[in-house]
Parts: sequence; structure tokens; C-alpha cells
Amino acid sequence: MRPEVPDLRMPALAAAAWSGALLARASGPGWPALAALLGCGATVVAWRRRGRLAGLTVLAALLVAGAAATSAGVRAARVADNPLAALGRADASVTVVGSVVDDPRLIQGRFAQEVLVRLEVTRVRQGGTTLTLREPLLVFGARSWMGAPLGATVGVSGRLSSSTGGDVAAVLSTSDGPDIRAGPDPWWRASDRIRQALRDSTARLPPDRRVLVPALVDGDDAGLDPALVDDFRTTGLTHLLAVSGTNLTLVVGFVLVVARWLRVRGRWLYVVGAGGIVGFVLLARAEPSVLRAAAMGTVALVGLGSNGRDRGTRALSVATVALLLVDPGLASSVGFALSVLATAGILLLAPGWRDALGSWLPRWLAEAIAVPAAAQLMCTPLIAAISGQVSLVAVAANLLAAPAVGPATVLGLIGGVLTLAWPAPGRLVAGVAGWFVGWIVVVARHGAALPTAAIGWGSGPVALTVLTGLSVGVALGAPHLIRRRTTGVACAAVLVLAVLVRLPTPGWPPDGWVMVMCDVGQGDGLVLNTGVAGTAVVVDAGPDPRLMDRCLTGLGIRRIPLVVLTHFHADHVDGLPGVLSGRRVDAIEVTRLADPPEGVALVRRAAAAAGLTPTVAPYARTRRIGDLELEPLWPLPDSPTVGPGDGSTANNASVVMLARVRGVTILLGGDVEPEGQATLATMLPGLRVDVLKVPHHGSRYQDLPFLQSLRARLALISVGADNDYGHPAAATVAGLAATGERVLRTDLDGSIAVVEHDGRLAAVTGG
Repeated sequence: MRPEVPDLRMPALAAAAWSGALLARASGPGWPALAALLGCGATVVAWRRRGRLAGLTVLAALLVAGAAATSAGVRAARVADNPLAALGRADASVTVVGSVVDDPRLIQGRFAQEVLVRLEVTRVRQGGTTLTLREPLLVFGARSWMGAPLGATVGVSGRLSSSTGGDVAAVLSTSDGPDIRAGPDPWWRASDRIRQALRDSTARLPPDRRVLVPALVDGDDAGLDPALVDDFRTTGLTHLLAVSGTNLTLVVGFVLVVARWLRVRGRWLYVVGAGGIVGFVLLARAEPSVLRAAAMGTVALVGLGSNGRDRGTRALSVATVALLLVDPGLASSVGFALSVLATAGILLLAPGWRDALGSWLPRWLAEAIAVPAAAQLMCTPLIAAISGQVSLVAVAANLLAAPAVGPATVLGLIGGVLTLAWPAPGRLVAGVAGWFVGWIVVVARHGAALPTAAIGWGSGPVALTVLTGLSVGVALGAPHLIRRRTTGVACAAVLVLAVLVRLPTPGWPPDGWVMVMCDVGQGDGLVLNTGVAGTAVVVDAGPDPRLMDRCLTGLGIRRIPLVVLTHFHADHVDGLPGVLSGRRVDAIEVTRLADPPEGVALVRRAAAAAGLTPTVAPYARTRRIGDLELEPLWPLPDSPTVGPGDGSTANNASVVMLARVRGVTILLGGDVEPEGQATLATMLPGLRVDVLKVPHHGSRYQDLPFLQSLRARLALISVGADNDYGHPAAATVAGLAATGERVLRTDLDGSIAVVEHDGRLAAVTGG
């Protein structure tokens, strides 16, 4: 019996809409979009070959794609060509009035923390002229903006600048707090009360559980430990930290169960379900990501019914087309693509995998394995493009965490609602939800700690093409392999062995390495070879103990005569426990400036646990450790020892060192600011180096003439992929490359080893 061929007409329309919106955003709605859409139509014709039906499908695809392209073009033109955008291009000082359209977010600015908030501007005044309009605006303000409630009408004065994001008309920078002129509407006030009740109900839980219970219900994960976030990312559990279709399915599914228990039947159940969806959107905020999650969750609910795969596929396609027509910007949204791919995997692949596994496993277990496996496989190429790695534990982690997600979400919601009227029982129920969340945390931490929890994978076109081909092969071949007990168990055994046994990286570390810049994400972690087997000096420890430990283990480092921490920011010191774990460390040296306090405290605790006391790096004193010479050049001996809490001041107090290994001269710049770089240029005229560790992750705040004057052959930038700081700056990279330097960066190249052979200098990447 031949398998039933799925009806792909609606998915073809969704693909056409996506193509039209994406190409219109990239090049405007013109002939490139039309050419691509005609190709899409020709593909449909070749596939169907059924005359009139094929013609109607092609016509519908062209119409949908044209509508999406037109919507994208109109939206882009509206955002770029309006009075607010014109004032932004003129750097005008204005006073605006508008409504807050999302929750304020705290971010790290150059000098201090800032708050980022979006407004829908209705009036703008410049001088004596007042304009009435309705345009999106991004505000960078002081911490007082954290108190601006969603939906409130506010006024603020500041200076406009142009937007490069494409989805807001301009950017407003202000030192003023919000002038709240009208409070939120009743539904937003109700949403705020429930969100606050969720936080109150978990206030007495341990820190991770205190944040994760509300995160599972409404996506509010503010304050979660960054190390735990990394563990969730490694184990493929990140979707639990954001509003997703899973959240909506659980919450609305629970509402429908209660409605059935109250004897609600027939069409009234649809009314209850629709009300639940609206309530969820209000609770989690009506942002694009939430609306996307609501659409995908609704598709999942449709897929749970009879003839679920066909109905679900049609619903997914309709939802995709509708969302792209309303907001064409979603076409280039990674989150949107992941949601669609995961849902498509569950609808198209999971049923076949479930049935194959069900031939020798209980149906409930077969389904529990098939659903996360199918979703993960569909998303794997895109995840690799973003993160440069492929998780090997994602399916197992999701399988282990899944039984706790539903109870934690539902009990968390019940606890929050109860807390509104009766706090004591609400906290009790939230505490039970915390137990389930505790299990999810255990899965994430232990899964991420496995030797090969994830493998590095290139994000270039060739690597992604190969990975996509492998994913297609697995999608087609998996049902045949897992249908039999023997081959199914063999596949599982191979995967388990791959996770539990750390495979050696061929050619790593390379022979003759003198320095390695470890890929530790958004931070610094450097290793200098002393020429003694298994021995090296470490400069900075990155933000993640696990990543730093993994890098040192891969290099075979067992003894560390010296650890130098250039300054106390988290992205340079939080990984110190990973350096100290299982190794002999003789000394730790730090900068003179003991700031910020939390970083200082962490270093002191970690050092004390290893029986060490940090000391200040000795200025201008050259020391030899094996083949390595080290000379601290900065900060000066009369520099401050207590900081004002200014992030820029802490950066400028970074320990800057000159290192020499087997004739290779290396300048290690920490995060020193342009002011410090300028002083070093005056102090060290004519300095030349072979390798430059570019200060501050390649930010745009550099004394570029000084860095160019060093005439380095290699410029290395330690930076995290998709970071929020815009590192490295294009101007910095271009300025260094203009002098003939080879610029390498960890977000693109992975760990970077500087190699010396017979006087020749080279770099080996990808470790």
C-alpha cells in the first residue's frame, strides 16, 4: 500500500508569502521578488501536473507572494519616510507623547546600565511646531523608565537619531524619566496584577526556581542566571524560557479541561478556547513574539484533534500567511522561523516516527520521543547557523524535562491566580510548581555538563548545506531505522556513546602553538604556552566556567603558574571556577581597581576555595615563566583602587600586558578604553607587535591610530555570536584590516591558536 501523499498546496502558499516578504525586505518589491515567485510557481506546476488545479495554485501563490511583498514594501516605506524619521536624520531635540507598547528592558550601555523601551508616538513637538502622527519609536533612557507600565501614555524630551533597525522610525536618547500622563487600560492593569502575583507567589523559592516558574507561564525570565541560560541553550531547552506555542497549548488546554469539568460543551468550548488565547496574549504581552506563539499554539491545538496532521498543516500554513501579511518583518525573524519549523516537524515527521517506534515501544513513550526529536531535527540547520553548534542531548533533555513542564506551568498559573485573593495557598501551590521546575534545572545543568553535549559546527554555506542534507537524510531514513527494535536500540546506543565520550579534535591543539584565544562566548579567555608540557598561563576566564574548563582540557593544561584577570567584569572573571577546577594554580593577579564589587567578591570566593589570595599585577616588572615573558604595561601604579561604578572606568583599569613566546610578541589589551590606549601610545612610541588581542571585543571605542601603528600581523577579537553590544564594530574590523592585518574572531572562527614554526607565524581556527 503506497503511503498517502500530503496535500502541499497550502504549504506552497506559505512558502510563497515568506519568499515575497523576505525578498521585498531585502531589495524592495520588484523584479527579484517576481522572479523568485515565478520559480516557486513553476515548482508547483511541475509537482502537480494537473492542469487547471495547478494553474489555480500558481495564481494563488503569486497573489499571496505579491500581497506579502507589497505589505513589506509599504511597511518599510512608512517607517523610513515620515516626519519622525526625518527629525531623527536631523538629530533634532524634541518632546514626544506616546504609549508604551512593551515592557522596559534593562541593558548594559557603554558607561552604565540603560533602559530600552518602545513607544507608539502620537505627538511630537519641535520648537513651536507640533505634529500628530502614529509611528514606532525606540527610547534609551535612565533606570527610572523601568517603572513605565505597559499601555501607559507618557511624555518625554530628548534627542532623536536615525534608526538602523528598520522597524522603528527613530531612536530617542534621554536622561529624563517618563512623564506618565495616563495609566494603562483596564486589561493591561489586570495583566500586570496577575504577573506581579506570579512573582509574589514564588518570592520565597530558590533564585532559579523563583524566575523559572513565571517564565514557564508568561515568558518573564528577567533575572535568570546567565550560566543557566547557557545550559538551557546547550541542551535545547531554550524554548522553555520564552513565550512559545507550548506555553499557550498548556495554559489554554488547562482552561478547556476546566471548562469541560464545568460541563461546557459544543461551540461554547470554542468560545472558551478563544477567550483563553486572548487572555494568554494579554498575560504574556501582545508583542510580535507572543502573537507568533499564540498562532503556533493554536495550530498545535488544532493538530490534537481528529485528522490532526492535515488540519494542523493547513492551519500552520494559514497562520504563517496571515502573520506575514500583518507583520512582514517576521520573514527575517529567527524566532518565527524556529516556531514554524518546530511546528512543521511535529505535524509532518512526528506521526511517522511515533508509529515506527510504536511497533516495539508503548505508544505514550513513542510519542514522547518522536515529538521533540522531530521538532529538533527540523530546527537543527537554523540553530547551527545561529549558534555554530549542534546539540546532541536536546532530544534526551526535552524527553526528560517534558513530564515536568506541564505540571510546572499549570501549577504556576494556579499559584499566581490564587495569590491574588489568598496568598498562603498560592505560595504553597507555586512551591509545588517549583519542585517540578527544579527537575528541569537538574536536566539542563547535568545535560550541559556531559562531555559532548554539543558539537561545534560551522555556520558557513558549505557547512550548513551539508547539515541540511544530513537532516533531510535523517528525516527520510529514521522511520526505517527505528521501526525495528535492533536498529532502533543501535541508533540510541551510538547517540549515547557520542554524548558520553569526548572525541578528540583532529589537529588540536596544533603543534607549535604559542597562544590560544578560547571561544568562551561574549568575553575573554586566553591561554599562553610556557613551553612546559601541560603548563600555561591564563589571562581572563570568560563568562562561563564550563566553556573555559573545556578549552583548557582540550589543550591538555593541568598546571597554571599564573592567572591574570585584567578587570572584574563578569565576562572576564565568572569562568574562574572552571580554570581552578582540577588543576594546580600557583597565583592569581588582578587589576588595582576593585570594581565592580560583585566581580571582586566572586574572584575572592573562588580564590579562597583554592587556597589563594589575589594580588595586584606588578607594573612594568618583566617575569619569565618557561618560554614565556610577561610585562604589565597598564594601569599605572598611581591609578585609583576604588571605582565609581562606571563600567567605562573599570574597562580602562584593565591590565594590559606585553607577552613574548619563542620570538612572538603579543599585546594583550584587556578592555582598555581609548583614553588608556592614547596614553600607552605616548608611553610606548614605535612599539611593534606580531599579535594584537583587540581591546574590548572589537568595540567601536578604540584609539584606532594607535592600534594600527602596532603593525600586528594577526588581530584577534574574542566576541560572542549575536551579542547585544554590536561587537565587533565594522569600523574597527575594517580599520585593522586596512593595514594588512589578518583579523580573526571567535564568533566566526571558534577558538583561535597562534602557531610559530621556524620563525613563521600562522593561525589555526576551529578548536
